[in-house]
Amino acid sequence: MTTMNDSLIGASSACQIDWNFICWTKVEEQVRRLQVRIAKAVREGRHGKAKALQWLLSHSFSAKLMAVRRVTQNKGSKTAGVDKVVWTTPKQKMQAAENIKRRGYQPLPLRRLYIPKKNGKLRPLSIPTMADRVQQALHLLTLEPISETLADKNAYGFRPKRSCADAIEQCFIVLSRNCSAQWVLEGDIKSCFDKISHSWLLDNIPMDKIILEKWLKAGYIEKAVFNPTDEGTPQGGIISPTLLVLTLTGLEQAVKAAVDPGDKVNIIVYADDFIITGASREILESKVKPAVISFLKQRGLTLSEEKTHLTHINDGFNFLGFNVRKYDGKLLIKPAKENVKIFLDKLRNIIKNSGCATTEEIIRQLNPKIRGWSNYYRHVVSKETFSWVDRCIFRMLWQWAKRRHPKKDAHWRKHKYYRQSALQNWIFFAKTRDKEGFTINLDLTKAVKVKIRRHLKIKGAAHPYDTEYDDYFDNRLRLKKGPRIPGTRDDRGLSTF
Repeated sequence: MTTMNDSLIGASSACQIDWNFICWTKVEEQVRRLQVRIAKAVREGRHGKAKALQWLLSHSFSAKLMAVRRVTQNKGSKTAGVDKVVWTTPKQKMQAAENIKRRGYQPLPLRRLYIPKKNGKLRPLSIPTMADRVQQALHLLTLEPISETLADKNAYGFRPKRSCADAIEQCFIVLSRNCSAQWVLEGDIKSCFDKISHSWLLDNIPMDKIILEKWLKAGYIEKAVFNPTDEGTPQGGIISPTLLVLTLTGLEQAVKAAVDPGDKVNIIVYADDFIITGASREILESKVKPAVISFLKQRGLTLSEEKTHLTHINDGFNFLGFNVRKYDGKLLIKPAKENVKIFLDKLRNIIKNSGCATTEEIIRQLNPKIRGWSNYYRHVVSKETFSWVDRCIFRMLWQWAKRRHPKKDAHWRKHKYYRQSALQNWIFFAKTRDKEGFTINLDLTKAVKVKIRRHLKIKGAAHPYDTEYDDYFDNRLRLKKGPRIPGTRDDRGLSTF
């Protein structure tokens, strides 16, 4: 058995490498080195150099290994395309990395699925084959350094090191002061992924045009019928989110060019949703909205009229599941009522459909959902909402216990399903065993126990392919993971990070 060579950049596929013995740290370092050089070339305007580096990276064996690892380890790794092929064994993965070639490559049609949306409609999802996903992941490694370098400073969706929390914190920054803008344009792009112009993508996306055109024109199969694709980029493709980021790059500049400096216009974009602030309704209607429509039209996109609104900050608006509103001049950001209801409905369905599930099984289903939902909202004014959610969950579980034991009294049910600890009398729990075989209590997580902590927004110009920000991201990671000492600068949320 042989191990990995010192360098895999440009390595021949004849190298005999065992997948289980690959030094991923070295692979990542080699790929990142080229990605940093690509980003630097773009910043300096040396686009020919960037293109040459992209070719080198897309033909390197390290990048091919990383592409295969990403495709075989993400959430969709067990979902097959039209060829019904899934790679699971180390041998299959290594063989896949060795088979990635540009010459003679022809993608297969995509497999069309539909998933439900919040409004009850269905969202089309197109699934490429594993081989096509790997090709996309490979070229994504070459494209992402460029998209991160060119992207708007206040674009947060589908970008590494950025999250919804950054977008919401930017909302607070631009709307919280007494002198801040009072009007907000809530924008949503209609069928964004499905309507992007192919000609615009081929003319403006800085990547291998031949490969890109093959992906865009691959078509999809639905109910055994082939359907051509004349517009849009498939939802389900690994590279599609980055294509969307590049498509919307320049929106912030286009909006700022249409207004005056005193119009208090700020734009915050997350995927295909965005908000734009303005000093008055007239500014947003007469200057900003036409500029947005013109920008999108060039890319084959249009605004969704039913989801695009002009709102005063005192009336509030919903963005990314949060409600942003001023109360007597003070800006408060809370979980949106609609999203709280959706979350509770999901938990209610889990409990009602539990059937003969044990208490332990129910708790193990509920805990990850409660923790995930609470952590999403832990950066805003959520404590009161958390308490109300916990009360609703308690009522659900109490009704569940009553249905399961209709002939037992309340004292019996309390003794069976709830325990006491210190000053807490109603802890829903189950007896289970740990890895060593000892009996322990498995408690239901409570949302109210999640501590509220202000999020430290990322710097607008920061991205992971600029070495100038390496220390910055290391410090952000340290502050995120490390404990905070009460009374320190970091504890008060005043850090510059």
